Amino acid sequence: MSPPVDRSHWLTIFALTLLFVSYNIANAGVNQVDIEDNEFAEFEDFDVEEAVGGMASEQKSAEQEEPDLPELAKSAETDDEEEATVETEDNEFEHVDEDEYEGYEKDSTSKPDLKLNEGPKITFAQLPAHLRSNWESYYLELMILAGLVLYFFNFFVGRSKNQRIAETWYAAFKGPLQENFALVGDDGKLENSQPGLLKESENVYLLWCSGRTACEAVLFELRLLKRQDLVAMVMSFFRPVQDQVHVKVFMNDVDMDTYVMCLAGKKTATRLIREMADISVYCPEKKSAVDKLGLPPSFVLMSEIGEVATTLLDTRVCSVITKTPEVFESIHFSDQYSGPKQTEETAPSKMPDVKKMLIFTFNLPLKNGKSIADSVENIRPAIMLTFYCMERVKRFRLSKESKMKADKNRQKVEEAFLKSTHVARAEAAAARREEKRRQEKEKILQDDDPEKQRKWEEKEAKRLAKKRMPKMKAIKV
Repeated sequence: MSPPVDRSHWLTIFALTLLFVSYNIANAGVNQVDIEDNEFAEFEDFDVEEAVGGMASEQKSAEQEEPDLPELAKSAETDDEEEATVETEDNEFEHVDEDEYEGYEKDSTSKPDLKLNEGPKITFAQLPAHLRSNWESYYLELMILAGLVLYFFNFFVGRSKNQRIAETWYAAFKGPLQENFALVGDDGKLENSQPGLLKESENVYLLWCSGRTACEAVLFELRLLKRQDLVAMVMSFFRPVQDQVHVKVFMNDVDMDTYVMCLAGKKTATRLIREMADISVYCPEKKSAVDKLGLPPSFVLMSEIGEVATTLLDTRVCSVITKTPEVFESIHFSDQYSGPKQTEETAPSKMPDVKKMLIFTFNLPLKNGKSIADSVENIRPAIMLTFYCMERVKRFRLSKESKMKADKNRQKVEEAFLKSTHVARAEAAAARREEKRRQEKEKILQDDDPEKQRKWEEKEAKRLAKKRMPKMKAIKV
């Protein structure tokens, strides 16, 4: 008969087994949750394994005999070299692009020779400078350089041509001028060491002549084209201009009567009426010169008094103008010459100074294929005509009726001028009086005498009170 079984003992073993299994299951679930939540769990496993391996190696080494000190030092140096080798073997140039740096090889097994203060040497390729392929970049500079060369070349050529024209003209008329004037080429000095043309600019030459009856002096002015200026020459193709000779005769006051007269081409007459003060005031009306004088239809006449034109422009003058009409630009006789009109902004407060003058403007045609000498000879009759007109003006006198008319015209012009400038003159006079009072006040204030200051203040108060009083007219009964 078998012995009775102790059931309480089996129950205890079963309960302990069940408790142990449940504990293991619970612990396994917690570890699984931690591993899933932790991103670095796999690395922690490796750390645990390394720690366990390290502990095992330490126990194994403890069981073995301890090595000597030299062997420990040698093993330490070997470990350091291995660590340095591992750091050096890492490729530091993995981010470098192979196409960017020439001569770099990614699979090269050679290690760079790194020193303390030196880096890897970079070699630059020697590329040749191809100049011929870069000429297109200098087109603008080449054009500017060519323009400068052309400008300076034109400057020297044009200046020399203008100088030749002036010298040719002076050589052609030097004899007649010396016959009509005592001094040719006056420069305004007491001792004229070099008489002749005065060069005002590269295209303007002056010649002063004096020592003749009926006139104080005569100015011959050669206004040639600006041949030295390339821009001006290009503009002359769009607005044609010509070389000109201006003759200005400064008449004596007793040798010329009072009148204003002008004969000019149609375009020139319009410009003179617009610009010249005496013509715009005394004779702004243009009349045909064909009926009265028999001149070409391209000329118009502007005259203050009718008998002046018929007397001074006689048959001899008209015949010379008719033969060479292209030479004559304008003939201007005036006893009220004051130059160009002044604008309203610069209008003077007094009558402008006037002079008695004869002004001739002649063209010097050089564009018709003629030489310089032939063109100069073409204007010889016109230059000689100036001496004839000077004598005619000296002998001519207005009639009594014409003289009264001329004087009346000048009186009207003066009255109109004074009327237009009355306000300006009144303001100027008031400013002068105010400046005088201010200076007097400063002088009194600087004086230490109080009695003088009191008297001056009383005088000034009376003046201001009188000025404020209303003006009244006295009416006789």
